[in-house]
Amino acid sequence: QVQLVESGGGLVQPGGALRLSCAASGTIFKFYGMGWYRQAPGKQRELVATITSGGSARYVDSMKDRFTISRDNAKNTVYLQMNSLKPEDTAVYYCNAGVEDQARQLYDAWGQGTQVTVSS
Repeated sequence: QVQLVESGGGLVQPGGALRLSCAASGTIFKFYGMGWYRQAPGKQRELVATITSGGSARYVDSMKDRFTISRDNAKNTVYLQMNSLKPEDTAVYYCNAGVEDQARQLYDAWGQGTQVTVSS
């Protein structure tokens, strides 16, 4: 069973920066599309950014000028660079990926989430 583990979250002041990482564990044949989502308290989970297997990135408008998604296919890892952070960015951030494991099973994998808190 493929699992995703996020890291890099924490407490940061407004205007600061964080880099989130999402690494896979388990046997993996191939990663397909990957993305980052976030969920603030009392709100629905929302999409932040996506990236294709070929490296084409797309962003939700409110994040596109401040966030950058990237991936390292050799490491089966996706990143989210977050700059100029604002209090409204406070949320639990999750990564996801379409994966094919060593048994050639296809499914949508999710991480456990990492907390990002932006506060003075």
